[in-house]
Amino acid sequence: MGQMNMFWYKVFYGFCRLLTLLPLRCLYLLSDFLFVLTYFVVRYRRKVVKENLCNSFPEKTERERRKIARKYYRYLCDLIIEIFAMTSATPKQLQRRLHFNNLEIFDEQYRKGKQIFLVTGHYGNWEWLCAMEHVTPYHHATIYHPLENKLFDKFFYNLRSRYGSGIIPMNKAIREIHRYHQKNELTMMCVLSDQSPPRSAIHYWTTFLNQETSVYLGTEKLARHYNSAVMYCEVLRVRRGYYEASFTMITENAAETAETEITEKHVHLLEETIRRNPQYWLWSHRRWKHKRRQ
Repeated sequence: MGQMNMFWYKVFYGFCRLLTLLPLRCLYLLSDFLFVLTYFVVRYRRKVVKENLCNSFPEKTERERRKIARKYYRYLCDLIIEIFAMTSATPKQLQRRLHFNNLEIFDEQYRKGKQIFLVTGHYGNWEWLCAMEHVTPYHHATIYHPLENKLFDKFFYNLRSRYGSGIIPMNKAIREIHRYHQKNELTMMCVLSDQSPPRSAIHYWTTFLNQETSVYLGTEKLARHYNSAVMYCEVLRVRRGYYEASFTMITENAAETAETEITEKHVHLLEETIRRNPQYWLWSHRRWKHKRRQ
C-alpha cells in the first residue's frame, strides 16, 4: 500500500473509530439514513438483488420478493454500521450482543484433539464471529479471499485480527493449516462457504437456492486430508444489534465421509437458514456470475 493510500486508510479508520464511540443505538439512526440513500437514491445493485431473488424464489410473488429486497437493504445498512462498530468494540461488548449456543460441542472436540473447520455463509453478522477466539479453547482463524481494493482489504484484515483471530489469505491456506497441524495447535478454521470461485477454480457444481451453483471443494479436501471435524455455524438475528450463533456437527471424522458429502451437507444447511429468513443473506453479492458450460 502506497503512502497516499496509507494516509487515506488512517483517515478512514480513524473516522470510523471516532464515529463508533457513539452508542450503537445512535449509530442505527445513521443506518436509517443510509437505507434511504442506498435503496431510493443510489439504488445499489437493485437489479442484481431482484434477479437473485427471482431465480432463488420463483414460487414467491413479485410483491413478496420486493418485500424481502426492501428488508434486505434495511438490514444491509445495519450490518455496515455493526461492522464499523468493531473498530472500537471490545471482545466483551461483542459477546454481550452475540450469544453462543451449545459451546460444549467445542469442548468435546478439543478433548479429542480434533482440528475443526467451521463453515458459515454471508448470513447475519458473520464478522462478529471473530469473538469466538474468547469463548472456546480453540485458536480461531479465518480463511478469507483478499479484496481487490487494498484500502478495504487492510481495513477488514485489521478489523478481524484485532480480536486475536488468525487471518489466512486463501492462497496461503494449505501452508498455514499444515503449520497448525505440525505444531499440534488445535485451531478452528472459519470459512465462508458461499463465495463464488473464479472460473479457473470451478471443479464442482451443485443446486443451491434453485440454481446451478459452483462451489469450492477446498474446505472438504483439507478436512478429509487431516481427518478434521467439520461444523456448520448459523448466526441468527434476534433483534436489532443482537444475534445468537448455533453450531451443527456435519462430521467428527471428515476422512470417513464420501466425496462431496461434506460440501452437500453444508450447502443444504445454509440454504435452510436462508429460506427461513431470507432478508439476512447477502443478496447483492453476484453469487451466480458463472454459468456451467454446456
